[in-house]
Amino acid sequence: MKKLVLIYGGKSSEHDVSCKSAKEIMNNIDKNKFILSCVYVTQSNEWIYQDNKIDNIIEFLKQFDVVFNIIHGSTGEDGKIQGMLDLFNIKYIGSNCGASYICMDKERTKQILKYYNIPQVPFQNSKNKLILPFPVIVKPANGGSSIGISIAHNKKEYKRALKKALKFDNKVIVEKYVKARELECAILEDKKIIISDIGEIITENTFYDYDTKYVNNNAKTIIADIPKSIKKQIKKYAKQAFEVLELKGLARIDFFYDMEYNKIYLNEINTLPGFTKISMYPKLLNKIKYKDLITKLIENA
Repeated sequence: MKKLVLIYGGKSSEHDVSCKSAKEIMNNIDKNKFILSCVYVTQSNEWIYQDNKIDNIIEFLKQFDVVFNIIHGSTGEDGKIQGMLDLFNIKYIGSNCGASYICMDKERTKQILKYYNIPQVPFQNSKNKLILPFPVIVKPANGGSSIGISIAHNKKEYKRALKKALKFDNKVIVEKYVKARELECAILEDKKIIISDIGEIITENTFYDYDTKYVNNNAKTIIADIPKSIKKQIKKYAKQAFEVLELKGLARIDFFYDMEYNKIYLNEINTLPGFTKISMYPKLLNKIKYKDLITKLIENA
């Protein structure tokens, strides 16, 4: 039996989401195949195992066959933990240091995807003079779970949105607001790249924000009723992005579908998607049992 250590929590603004993901993994792991140990990382960055602080983290992690890092956001998803594990040849689930860093930084991701002609909505760094027409989306460049994101319809709202986003990151990007359907697909690398059906988020809000995702729970996930040609485009761009960014193991890739102009835009790439009860990643891969999905990720690390 493989010895697995699950790392969760962390000091980012997505701490609570990470804890919820970890709880579902703990409840669904195949205990006939894996011996599970859990490490909780506090918001002050203390690593705790069985109520005791870990003094030598590297020596502790070397005891295990595989690390399942489920810390969302900074430190867990931006390449820092991955780089530490790479340095000491410790196996882990998901993309490596470089790919994790690039995909965490939305501006860097967009620059690379633009080079490969993968369509995106017009964007810019907030440090430059705003040239995009209102309304615009303002978001932290390094972040997830829609934390710190706002829509601005005028200069006053734009200043307020910038101030909010800068609370979560010192780098902010601005995107042209597109009235579009929000579509997502999940990717699992299991010898070959498996791309799920295309899911759609139905919400009464203007966009899929943090409260809609995790607090109010009033959004619905359905299999998108879209033309086959659009599904084909989404899967093509998702596979291309996964490959050119050299991702590994898993990813969730989000798209906008502008029905008026029949256009697809790649929105964001999540290298460490949520595993909560309501998370899109396991829902979209529902043809694979949750327990089997976790098993595949561990065995393919």
